[in-house]
Amino acid sequence: MTTTTGKLIGYARVSTRHQSTDRQVVDLTTAGVRRDDLYVDHGVSGARARRPEFDRALDALHAGDTLVITTLDRLGRSTANMLSLADNLRAKGAALRVLNLGGGSMDTSTATGAMVFTVMAALAQMELEIKRERVSDSVTKRRAAGKDLGGRRAQFTDSQIRNAHRLITAGEPASQVARDLGMSRATLYRRIAALPTA
Repeated sequence: MTTTTGKLIGYARVSTRHQSTDRQVVDLTTAGVRRDDLYVDHGVSGARARRPEFDRALDALHAGDTLVITTLDRLGRSTANMLSLADNLRAKGAALRVLNLGGGSMDTSTATGAMVFTVMAALAQMELEIKRERVSDSVTKRRAAGKDLGGRRAQFTDSQIRNAHRLITAGEPASQVARDLGMSRATLYRRIAALPTA
């Protein structure tokens, strides 16, 4: 049976401060959430368990109320966290409504909605794990092929290269000094050769 007597508490979130919650806010207010009952986290990752405005939204929920979000990923990325939230809402006597879920909406105050929520939470986690696995597999293959992994390379000052040269001159193996700096021996020798003469 769908709960209709309580208050609608809206929650919106963006992961970075440069993103806008405008679209989410419009969707939530259109769904009937009052501005005073809207909580927004800016620059907070879904992976974080503690989100200040989300915690306030949960505190504002009472029996018969419904937490309204635009999409399931606003809640977080962990199935365990999402299912824990579902238990928390049930304990309060509150429901969860997701506005955009496969073209429709979902309300956990119904038996079907509760089941769909559990399945979708598990699928969201599985999708994240598959993405992580693909990235890890790609990095492993690129590393094995000796390809550039991208990212920011460490920048070394002339002073650091001179110190490395002193270590080699003092008898340290060049390969070990280069490894400690995170570069190849050939690159280290190139940097030493390019040092300006004092």
